[in-house]
Amino acid sequence: MINKHIKYLAQLPKIAQSIEDIHTLYNPDAFFYTLLQSIKNAKKRIYLVILFLEKDKGGYKILNALYQAKRYNPILETVVLVDWYRAQRGRIGSNSIYTNADWYYQMAQHYPDIDVPIYGVPINIHEALGVLHLKGCIIDDTIIYSGASLNNVYLHQSEKYRSDRYQIIHNPLLAEVFLNYIHRQLLIMPPVVQINSLIVNKKKNTKNKNKIRLFRQSLRYANYIFKNSANDDELAITPLVGLGKKSLLNQTIHHLICSTKKKLIICTPYFNMPMLLIRDFIALLKREKKIEVIIGDKIANDFYIPEDQPFKIIGAIPYLYEVNLRHFIIRLQQYIENDQLLIRLWKDGNNSYHLKGIWVDDEWQLLTGNNFNPRSWRLDLENALLVHDPKNLLLEQRKQELFFIRSHTKKITHFTQIQKISEYPNKIKKIIRGLRGIRIDKLIKQIL
Repeated sequence: MINKHIKYLAQLPKIAQSIEDIHTLYNPDAFFYTLLQSIKNAKKRIYLVILFLEKDKGGYKILNALYQAKRYNPILETVVLVDWYRAQRGRIGSNSIYTNADWYYQMAQHYPDIDVPIYGVPINIHEALGVLHLKGCIIDDTIIYSGASLNNVYLHQSEKYRSDRYQIIHNPLLAEVFLNYIHRQLLIMPPVVQINSLIVNKKKNTKNKNKIRLFRQSLRYANYIFKNSANDDELAITPLVGLGKKSLLNQTIHHLICSTKKKLIICTPYFNMPMLLIRDFIALLKREKKIEVIIGDKIANDFYIPEDQPFKIIGAIPYLYEVNLRHFIIRLQQYIENDQLLIRLWKDGNNSYHLKGIWVDDEWQLLTGNNFNPRSWRLDLENALLVHDPKNLLLEQRKQELFFIRSHTKKITHFTQIQKISEYPNKIKKIIRGLRGIRIDKLIKQIL
């Protein structure tokens, strides 16, 4: 009898993919170079879909490259989509009132004869309730797929870098599927506006909450539209998109995990998984399957603040994730001891970790920006590429990618290797215990 989860995956429509046209990059330097060269050499279109394009050295190089590409080739379609709210503020903890949206506007004024529209997409009436978390830059017929946004740390333009995953996939049909969704579900919708336009009042736009709610409702029922073009025995990709707990993407993640025959590997930067996925893990362990979880150390979290630097309340976030991780390990310690469950903590100096993804039995691979947390599960607009590789054509690329990821990890064999709350800095202890005392820690976990 066929496992119902395997049957679910087999019934998903798929797009055939040539092995010669899919390439994995292994570091942010290669990602930055490839993105710049792809923009420079673009012939017909560039669509960058990202959480944010930052007003720093790395972000400037990308945006300036877009203007230069458009200047060189005036008929080039050049479009950028970012989250509306993320564009309207600086980095968390920053005191700057000069936002990314201000910078986009300034760049548009600097190039008045070149049109590179930047659209702001409001996924909900407030950033805390949902953001644009789609991934995948379309350049001609190629998808550059990564969880990275575009700034100094993601592009390694400063001393620090932020590690992510990077896939270059040439596939005309896949590119058209992505492009169709952008035009059909985003660009024509009233709340989605050009925020670098000289005539848009960016501070007052998208205040119509009803329009945003209707827009969000439409996204709940929208999927990528395409016809099956692959057989079950060939390399293929299923693009997935979703918003809300019951989305096709969330259902597929659940079935993918449960389809594991031998081993599951999962990467996530923030350990705060929905209870459904925790239950799926436990069910696999009880069936004697193996699970490897690769998580960022709290020091590798983008919000981590060293003790010798001025304290900010946002610095408590990495500790909250670590509390979750310690509880998880305590609960499942027996499976670590019998070598079924392997926990790896990623840390490389003061660099940070942003990898997401799932590998199942050397046959399935999920490329995604999804953090596998309640926020991704319920609030943000997410997407993914489910890669089916029944003949192991991508085996060497998979092994190489996992080798680079694991090279900066250490194994956790016992929960005592993870700090407990009593060992945290006094200000962090006070915050965590205060949250528990007024019982809002569960609410915070839903939006982190």
